[in-house]
Amino acid sequence: MDGPGLTRACTMGPIVTAVEAAGGSVARVFRRAEMPLALMDEPDRFILLSDQLRLVEGAVRESGDPALPARLAMATGIGGLGAIGRHVRACATLGEALARVEAVTSPLLQTATWTGLRREGTGFVYGYTVTERVEVGRQANAMLALGYLLGTVRHFMGPHWRPERAVLTGASLPDRAEVERIFGCELSLGPRTGLPLDAALLAAPNPAPGPLLEEAAPLPPEGGVVACVAGLIELALYDGRPSIDWVARRLGLSRRGLQRRLEAEGTGFAPILQAVLRARAEALLAQGRLSIGRIALDLGYADPAHFTRAFVAWTGVGPRVWRRLRGGEEVQA
Repeated sequence: MDGPGLTRACTMGPIVTAVEAAGGSVARVFRRAEMPLALMDEPDRFILLSDQLRLVEGAVRESGDPALPARLAMATGIGGLGAIGRHVRACATLGEALARVEAVTSPLLQTATWTGLRREGTGFVYGYTVTERVEVGRQANAMLALGYLLGTVRHFMGPHWRPERAVLTGASLPDRAEVERIFGCELSLGPRTGLPLDAALLAAPNPAPGPLLEEAAPLPPEGGVVACVAGLIELALYDGRPSIDWVARRLGLSRRGLQRRLEAEGTGFAPILQAVLRARAEALLAQGRLSIGRIALDLGYADPAHFTRAFVAWTGVGPRVWRRLRGGEEVQA
């Protein structure tokens, strides 16, 4: 069994804007998906792909607009893809850009998905598919992805380029006419999302090439259950310390199933939790904005004394000494 798919929190930014514009409650969307709203302040943090799909589906429900993912993708364009958008803009031709997208999407933006070219008849299809078995929000996410596929091609071909047709995952499509109007093309439904492309289009030059600039840090590889558990614990700490049962459920595993997966990696839930707590504690201490008592409370300790004992066990010194050794000032409770 492979590990769960991951994506970056930056993909959620346009959703917040759209829900607010529709007069909906962003807090309610995140709460229903069991995600902390504070996540929006950390766009490079990774989240479960299944959580993104739930957030997109929740945004559609909250706004009452089935075409919302199409509007989001067309409004943000390839800029909404973060590092992937920078890769696209740095390529000389459309063919080079699509090959680059296929190569870097999984390590930089989203695992458990495939984006790239496949041959179909005498031409190609620029397609997207989710390889993880996730059903909730699948079509809404595919609609979002289709908009980004169109945005990538139109960066090279111009904003008025239209494919012969586009294919969207699903058996039915609510508000189909509106979605087609937004995308500017006719849609058919099928098992995989994609855009048919004539082979000659791949030589289209980049009308506005730009430098790649900074490179994003890679996501944990698929199968990285330890990294996924640590990531879920980090997210949960915004609202309280999580239990192993909560983490197991989010990963679609039983408690014992998660324990077996971690044992196979030579670790367990408790060591991962302690490592995350230590890293968060050191980060908060280094920032110097919070008192020791507040940090202890935020990390789920009953009182500062319990936190201090744990910190001494991790580092050999107390949190106040650790902060002073690094040049930080004492913060009063």
